[in-house]
This record gives sequence, structure tokens and C-alpha cells, in this order.
Amino acid sequence: VQLQASGGGLVQAGGSLRLSCAASGLAFSWNHMGWFRQPPGKEREFVAAISWSDDSTYYADSVKGRFTISRDNAKNTVYLRMNSLKPEDTAVYYCAARWYYSMNPRDYGSWGQGTLVTVSS
Repeated sequence: VQLQASGGGLVQAGGSLRLSCAASGLAFSWNHMGWFRQPPGKEREFVAAISWSDDSTYYADSVKGRFTISRDNAKNTVYLRMNSLKPEDTAVYYCAARWYYSMNPRDYGSWGQGTLVTVSS
């Protein structure tokens, strides 16, 4: 599966952004799409995930209530709507795909190229 992430940028604290991840390739090789982020100098961490088949969603505690993951089947695209952004949300955001849900980035074999989100205070 090929993944293309986009939508990052510079935003002030309290602002919003929407990230997109367009997927192509063999649909049966993945059922869950996840968003991860890697802050400067830190390890990659789980942000959110969604099931392609039943709409189950999963969130890291740090983004619950502020971020919303959704999908558009017709466009094979997953979105991450980020509201009430904080400076600590600054990171490179990646989308990834695998069959079973996991919060561990090491479990994902297919990754997009990443999109930078910078939140200024």
C-alpha cells in the first residue's frame, strides 16, 4: 500500500488543521489506518487510528477530545482533524497502515512520507 500524507503547516496555539492521508494499493493488505507523530528529538508516538471496516476509532489520551480521525471510502482517504492545537502538538505527522489495530509504530510496515505540523505559542 502507498500512503500520501498532506495538510501540515504552521498554526497558532488554539488553531486547527486537517491532515489527509490518501491510500492506494492492495486493499486487502490493510484494515486499520493510524496517525503517528514524531516531535523534535523524540520517538514516534501513536495519535489515532481507525478501522476501515467498522469505523472503530482509537485515540491517544493526549489528543482525546481535540483530534478526530475519519475516513472517506470513496476517496480511500483518512483524515485527522486537529482542533485546539497546542505547542506540544508540534511534530512530523505520519500515516501508516496494517491489518490489525496497534498503537505500536513498530507493528506498521507501510508508512507515508510525513507532514510537518508546527504550533506556535
